[in-house]
Amino acid sequence: MSRPMLLVFLLLIVIITSQFEWRQQLVVDIDMTPSVTQKQQQISREEAVKEKIILSQEKNIQRLNELVQSLQQQLLQCKGNNKTKNGIVSHLN
Repeated sequence: MSRPMLLVFLLLIVIITSQFEWRQQLVVDIDMTPSVTQKQQQISREEAVKEKIILSQEKNIQRLNELVQSLQQQLLQCKGNNKTKNGIVSHLN
């Protein structure tokens, strides 16, 4: 009779310890769920900030391209004016 009692006792110990470990894993999983969600939210915020920075940089590049085109046109006009003035000066001499 003592042997079956010992087996029942050992079986109870195994069941109790396994449930305790199982509950610990659940608590860890539950605790990790908010941190995973927080990490995902942080990543999505970082992505939004990166996207805004990229859009801002694209706008700045577009403005710079427009300024370069304007300066190139002004340079061509100046070259044309210089050629005209040089042509008039050479005809006067």
